[in-house]
Amino acid sequence: MTRDLSPSHDVLVNLGLDTSSSGLAGAPPAQRVPRAGWRDPRLWVGAALVAVSVVAGARLLAASDDTVRVWAAGDDLAAGAPVTAADLEQHRVRFADGDDVGGYFRATEPPDGVLLRGVGAGELVPRSAVGAADQNGTVQVPLAVDPEQVPPSVGTGSVVDVYLLGGPVDGARDADAEPVLAGVSVVDAPAVEDSFVASGKRQLVLAVPEDDAHRFFGLVGAADSPTLTVVRRS
Repeated sequence: MTRDLSPSHDVLVNLGLDTSSSGLAGAPPAQRVPRAGWRDPRLWVGAALVAVSVVAGARLLAASDDTVRVWAAGDDLAAGAPVTAADLEQHRVRFADGDDVGGYFRATEPPDGVLLRGVGAGELVPRSAVGAADQNGTVQVPLAVDPEQVPPSVGTGSVVDVYLLGGPVDGARDADAEPVLAGVSVVDAPAVEDSFVASGKRQLVLAVPEDDAHRFFGLVGAADSPTLTVVRRS
């Protein structure tokens, strides 16, 4: 007698196995495998748009920044004063005509010389205002003046008159005195504590035409008891 060793239907059901003829009734539905992100054409289009925007923005900024760094006076500078980097500051300037920049000193070439005319604070330093000391025609004359004879506002760049009092000058009385130096520029004006501490006087250094300097020293030497008074013009 032959025995049937195959599992019965009830056993298969109890084991949770599929008893259908196809055996696929319990299989999950098929799903499409997603495409790799780097192969998505939309990614490449987006990256290209970003790159184009960056390049266009950089070119636009470069085109709009057509300013030039040039030297300007950091403070009022008087005619005859030597020009040093400490007296200057850099300014960014946009010139309507590109050729105009040639008339000024770029930041890469600081001026070297003395001022042939005064330059105000913040004013660009033109090449025409700087030259050699012998072009200026002035000499630097130091004065020692009592502080009460100098307006507190007098400083580097000021334009002053100097009066000589305290005795006859060229036969004239003090009441009729004229300035012995007129319209001269102050090229240096140290504070009292930085000049003559012992005497308490204030030092001024003036840019004076050479002929006027000779006359000035002659008048001071001829005065009985010379007293200098400084009057500020500007």
